[in-house]
Amino acid sequence: MTILLAGDIGATKTILRLIKSEPQKTNRDLPEQTTLYEETYASQEFTDLVPMVRKFLAVVTQKHGSTLAPEKACFGIAGPVVKNTTCQLTNLSWHLETSRLEQELQVAQVYLINDFVAVGYGVLGLSERDLHTLQLGQPDADAPIAVIGAGTGLGQGFLTPQPGGYRVFATEGGHVDFAPQSELEFQLLRYLLEKYNINRVSVERVVSGMGIVAIYQFLRDREVAQESPALAEVFKTWEQEIGKEQKTVDLAAEISKAAVKQHDYLCQKTMELFVQAYGAEAGNLALKLLPYGGLYIAGGIAAKNLPLMQQGTFMQAFLRKGRMSSLLKEIPVRIVLNPEVGLVGAALCAAQLTSS
Repeated sequence: MTILLAGDIGATKTILRLIKSEPQKTNRDLPEQTTLYEETYASQEFTDLVPMVRKFLAVVTQKHGSTLAPEKACFGIAGPVVKNTTCQLTNLSWHLETSRLEQELQVAQVYLINDFVAVGYGVLGLSERDLHTLQLGQPDADAPIAVIGAGTGLGQGFLTPQPGGYRVFATEGGHVDFAPQSELEFQLLRYLLEKYNINRVSVERVVSGMGIVAIYQFLRDREVAQESPALAEVFKTWEQEIGKEQKTVDLAAEISKAAVKQHDYLCQKTMELFVQAYGAEAGNLALKLLPYGGLYIAGGIAAKNLPLMQQGTFMQAFLRKGRMSSLLKEIPVRIVLNPEVGLVGAALCAAQLTSS
């Protein structure tokens, strides 16, 4: 048995979880992990990760009546991580180094991973209730696994099987060129080029939270449908808060909510175009990797808009690959419903460190 510490660190909140981990029985099994204690903290209330972890462990000691010191720790971080040892958080004034964390927290080994790498590990530890299947396919346990997730940005990664488990790789696939597939999408491309005065459009500008907003603006400005009074008011507030730290509205979320309720045509058309572009890019990733181990759709947007993802537009765009379409029909496609998949992944990554 090993005591592990896992963390999901974001600019707004950080979730810490202390875990009891039993070793895997075979190379194909995952370690059996039991959560001992979990707490969520407001990241901005701490000057560094160390005082937060110390507070967390002090509460654990108080609740259990004895000290439960983690032997290994892994933190998934919303920011660039250099060689799994250093990270300067993008929207938080924390500079993390594993050597300092190991010394100050008295943990034998600390590992830092990008938040989407954590998601990659996390999909391995999900149960059926954490997933929604869009396509059963023909699963192959010896094939790669692909992960794609639209949220604030567009994350992409993949896993390859190896003795003892999987190796997870991050990519910058969200920054490939947006590839229009219809006249409306070509108009969207030209609109974004002119609006932002740029010479190329990445797929992340379309398939992400900011992409939902951009598509909505495009369709509104092209007068595809009249903007509703309710969304006009939300949009006005959103514009006034651009550049401010404190936000009262999430425009992308409000657009998607209105689309799910089917009472705002402009929002419905926005999400239809978004889901179509999302499916097309997921299909592009699938063609490059042939992930017969499964393609997992993570990120907050898919799970929160499950009815829209189930309507068929996503899979139609995913499979629309000409003579290669038959290959993609064999790939299992599943939506991740568990919002703590990154925390699950950090814990599994920490367990892997115990055997390294």
